[in-house]
Amino acid sequence: MDQEGYIMHVTGIIAEYNPFHCGHQYQIRRIREAIPESAIIAIMSGSFCQRGQAAMLDKWTRAELAVREGCDLVLELPFVFACRSAQDFARGGIRLLQRLSIVHTLAFGAETDCLTDLQKAAAAIDTTPVQNGIHKKIAAGCSYAAALSGELAERCRLSPLLLRQPNNILAIEYLRALSDTPSIQPLLIQRQGAAYHDNDLHACRASASAIRTALHRASVLAAQTEGSLLISQMSAAQCRAIQNAVPSEVWQRIEALNKNELPAYDRFLIPLQLLMIRSELSELRKTYGIREGLEYRIKSAVLAASHTENILRSAATKRYPRSRIQRLLLYLLLGLSEKTIHDMDEYGPLYARVLAGNATGRKILRNMRAISSIPTVTKTSSFLTSRQRSEGQQHLLPLQRQLSIDTMATELRNLLLSGGPFRNDFQQSPRFFPE
Repeated sequence: MDQEGYIMHVTGIIAEYNPFHCGHQYQIRRIREAIPESAIIAIMSGSFCQRGQAAMLDKWTRAELAVREGCDLVLELPFVFACRSAQDFARGGIRLLQRLSIVHTLAFGAETDCLTDLQKAAAAIDTTPVQNGIHKKIAAGCSYAAALSGELAERCRLSPLLLRQPNNILAIEYLRALSDTPSIQPLLIQRQGAAYHDNDLHACRASASAIRTALHRASVLAAQTEGSLLISQMSAAQCRAIQNAVPSEVWQRIEALNKNELPAYDRFLIPLQLLMIRSELSELRKTYGIREGLEYRIKSAVLAASHTENILRSAATKRYPRSRIQRLLLYLLLGLSEKTIHDMDEYGPLYARVLAGNATGRKILRNMRAISSIPTVTKTSSFLTSRQRSEGQQHLLPLQRQLSIDTMATELRNLLLSGGPFRNDFQQSPRFFPE
C-alpha cells in the first residue's frame, strides 16, 4: 500500500463458502504467504450456489464469516452467473474481477499441483478438433462434462481422473476465461483434505458437501422431534468432525442453527407443481436450459413427485445430470428465459454488489470507485426499488434486470425456510468489521 492508501496488489478468489471451512482458511493463508502485500477480494455466490443448491447460510452471514477469516472484501456474483455450469460460473466470476480494474491475481484451488497440465487443457478446449469431438460425444448421449473430460484426455494425453475431479474442472475453466484477461495472473493452490464430493464426515478434513449432508439429515430428524437445534440430532462424533473441519466462528454459527434456519427443499414442491399445472408446454420451452423435449420429462416428474428429491431422481439422466436439473427448477421458478440469460451473458456482470468487508476492504472500495468500469452497489434501492421490480422486467434497464434476479433469488431462498430471520436485499446493508 502506498502513502496515500492506494492498494498496490489485489488477489481475487471466486468461491461459494457453503460453508466456509478449513480448506478455505488454508487457501487464504497460502495467498498471504505467497503475496504478503496483497489485499483479498472474494467473489461469492449469493442465495444459490453453482449446482443449484440453496446456500446453507444466507449470503450476508457467509460474507461476514469470510471477512472474519481473512478476506478483506466480499462481493456477490450475480445469480445469472453463480447458478450456472462450471464454464459460465468461471467466466462470470473472471469478468467481474476484470471489470473491477484493480485485481492482479486470481487464486484458486485444484486437486493437482501441476498448473501446466491445467493450462494445457484450458488452451485446448476451444480448438476445432476438441469442439468437434465434444459435439460428437454429446450427440452419442454423453453429458457436456463427460464429453469435455473424455475429449481432453484423448487430445491432450492427460489423466482422465485429473479431468473428472471437480476442482480441476473449475480450475481449467478459470484458466480458459483468463486467456482473455492477461492483466490477471493465476495462482494455483493445491487442495488439502477431503475430496470435493466426499460425504464421509469422518475424513481427516470433512468436505463442505459432507457438512451440508450431515446438517440436512439432522434437520429432517429435528422436524420429526421436539428438538430445535440441529446439533441435538447428531452424534458427538459427527459434531467433532464438523468442529474440526471449520474455523471456530463458523462452528459457533453452525452450533446455534435450528431446524427453521436450514433450507428445506420440499417447500419447492407445491409451487413447482402449480407452475406445471398452469403452464403450457410452449411456455416451458422458453425457459433457459429446456431443450430436446426436456419439458415433457420435467413436467411429468414434477407432477408425479411426493418430494422434491423425487423430481431430481426421475428427471436426471446421463445427459442431463442432477445438478443441471436442480438449476433448471430454479430457472422455472424465477421465470428465466433463454433470451434473458443470453442477454445477461452479452452484458456480463454489471455491478459490484458489496456484502461485507473490513478496513482494507473500504480502501479497496475507494480504489474501485475511482477506476472500475462498473458501479458499486452498497444500497439496492439506489439502483432498484421493490416498486420498480414489481412493474415488470420490460421496464427495467439491464443493470436493474440483473439486480432484480438477485433480489428474487434471495426471496426464493427465504421461502425454503420455515422460520426467520428473513433478510432481503432492499433492507440489508453491507457490514464492515475492524481488521
